[in-house]
Amino acid sequence: MKALAEKLKIYQDTYYKEGKSLVSDQEYDRLTDRLIALEKEFPDYAAPDSPTHRVGSDLTNDFPEVTHSIPVLSLDKAYDRESVLDFFSRSIDKEGGALSFAAEEKIDGISMVLYYEDGLLVRAVTRGNGSVGNDVTPNIMTITSIPLSLPESLDIAVRGEVYLPKKEFEKVNATLPEDERAANPRNLAAGTVRRQKSQDAARIPLDMYCYEGFWLDKDQTPKDHLHILKKLSDLGFRINPDFAFFASSRKEAEEKMKDAGLPGRAYGFSELQSYLDEMTEKRPQLDHEIDGLVFKINELDVREKFGYTEHHPRWAIAYKFESPQAESILEAITVQVGRTGRITPVAEISPVALGGSTIRRATLHNQEYINSLELAIGDKVSITKRGDVIPAVEEVVEKNEVGNTTYSIPLKCPCCNSPLVHKGVHLFCPNYDCPDQAKGRLSFFASRDQMDIESLGPKTVELLWNNGILSRVEDIYTADYSKALEMKIPGIGEKTVEALKRSVEESKDRSYRTVLASLGIPDVGKKTAQILSEGGFDSLEKLIVAAAAGRLEPFLGIKGLGEETAKTIIEAFSDPNLLKTVHALSSLGLHVSEDMDRKDEANLPQTFSGEVWCVTGSFENFNPRQKALAEIEKRGGRTVSSVTGKTTHLLAGKGGGSKRADAEKLGVRIITEDEFLSLLGWNKSEKSGDNPVQLELF
Repeated sequence: MKALAEKLKIYQDTYYKEGKSLVSDQEYDRLTDRLIALEKEFPDYAAPDSPTHRVGSDLTNDFPEVTHSIPVLSLDKAYDRESVLDFFSRSIDKEGGALSFAAEEKIDGISMVLYYEDGLLVRAVTRGNGSVGNDVTPNIMTITSIPLSLPESLDIAVRGEVYLPKKEFEKVNATLPEDERAANPRNLAAGTVRRQKSQDAARIPLDMYCYEGFWLDKDQTPKDHLHILKKLSDLGFRINPDFAFFASSRKEAEEKMKDAGLPGRAYGFSELQSYLDEMTEKRPQLDHEIDGLVFKINELDVREKFGYTEHHPRWAIAYKFESPQAESILEAITVQVGRTGRITPVAEISPVALGGSTIRRATLHNQEYINSLELAIGDKVSITKRGDVIPAVEEVVEKNEVGNTTYSIPLKCPCCNSPLVHKGVHLFCPNYDCPDQAKGRLSFFASRDQMDIESLGPKTVELLWNNGILSRVEDIYTADYSKALEMKIPGIGEKTVEALKRSVEESKDRSYRTVLASLGIPDVGKKTAQILSEGGFDSLEKLIVAAAAGRLEPFLGIKGLGEETAKTIIEAFSDPNLLKTVHALSSLGLHVSEDMDRKDEANLPQTFSGEVWCVTGSFENFNPRQKALAEIEKRGGRTVSSVTGKTTHLLAGKGGGSKRADAEKLGVRIITEDEFLSLLGWNKSEKSGDNPVQLELF
């Protein structure tokens, strides 16, 4: 089996990287079929990086959710040269010294993160919501340009874009039934990544460009972005050769690229416009779709210093090409009420094809925006996809013929009929008990990205609210869900009620920061909750006391908090409705301080005291595997990164590399995941926690 695998790897590498066939197709297929048969007969000897993964399997895939261990955020946007130059100058001024910038094509594909442990590909995860994505490893393994193993035993995460070349899209799409054909290469690539059988995914010639690497070991991290790209290339990853680099002068840019040993085009800052013009003209001729260009600070220490917002890194920006446009008729305007009471007008338009999808609704932002367009029902309007994602009404192309005048948002809430109030350019419903707001708060609090209360999605929330079982957030923990059975509410049966009771109880163990972010306070997401906690506001009580004082200074003294966010926090924690909820959650046992988190850990028995543990491979319940290390340390054990004579235990998951062999040689006790769960006193189905461990980004 080993000899067959090595032979097939050579044939694959030569064919896909050099375009040469060392054997006939019949001989290659014969050897592949032989290895597949042997792996089915002797699965324990199948290599985790077996070349048979390239052809896929007929087993049905499920796509479990996986928490990312690196930041997987979107990018801030720019739509003209001045905005890019402003990003350059703001960054240089903020740093107080010279900076350089990488420029890369923004591939219109599927964002993907490849996780390698001990040099083996163990997970391929979609971007998802930026924190949690889907594990699509079997399908990604069929992409021939992605290495299944690395020439070095590294723990590394690699981010890139999976895409389908234009020519391949045309060939594949033409073979599909007319009603199954994709509108564009990205849609077909997205569908392929989620095929139920990886052998079906293997038939679609997807490819991937990689553009970022994240090393677990700081000492192994290259010194800047140029060297990251060079290292990724040396490790066997495919990087986009159409790469550009900007510095204060072309000569400086050329010297930096030469130092990294990286090919590409060098520019001075003054040449930005010519580069943008060149790429705009070149875009239609490329063999892949791009929807913009990405500019990144090259210096990694500056990236670390600049950090992130809730939504994007402060050290990068995406220049977007002109968005695609279409024209349609504005048939109506509907008004939505958000969980904070904010009123959002939405354009209902005649269905129109735009950017590969059919658009029926588009955002109108607020009354001021409607006024600026002088927009009326019946007008013919121009629609674009801002950032090629969000449909928006851009302008009135032709006024309606029936004399309708500029639309005005009704000044009463469409849900509860309360008079609306102005806050800045937006309208708000001030009624805290407005049904749409109440249901929105409940759904947000229980959502997967917040308290993660299984079975309490928006539809269930609406049913329970409509039938008087839920009203406020704290009701989630005091409600008698059995009433839903007595009332015979359609869609809620015994299994739903039991799952709901169980998940509500489990959610009481969520961390303080998760509880704070789940309260739904504007601008206070998980990142801001972390900043507040690390800045000294490590309990809800401290936030309440500070808000009562009404002073901005304690908040403005925390790095990363701005004045507007500080005002929002003070306003929120001065609201009697929120205070009522906070006090109720505290009395119900939820974690309302970091001390409660620490006490939970302190109560654990120190069963691993005096033991030295190493971890290798991938796990079902500990993903990423740093979660297993955390459980060991909480119980008094010490963890190490390699197996030595002092190691007492090796926790071995699937796909473990050389560490297992070292442990066997040294007589180290090898523990399976099931055995480890028993040592922890957990059932198989229990999870290891809700706080992801972050890899260092350098």
